[in-house]
Amino acid sequence: MADKELSTLVLVIIAILLPPLAVFLKTGAGSTLIINIILWILFYIPGLLHALYVILK
Repeated sequence: MADKELSTLVLVIIAILLPPLAVFLKTGAGSTLIINIILWILFYIPGLLHALYVILK
């Protein structure tokens, strides 16, 4: 497995457990993180889907 694939897999696992952490590790602190935290606080699933979108795009 290539390093990029492995890091993506690790980020997906982190996203399942704690979506805002995965978004922070991928993009850093910014508007994307704020959006994900709001989605995650309101409902878990939208935060998870947003995190997966950010990681896999």
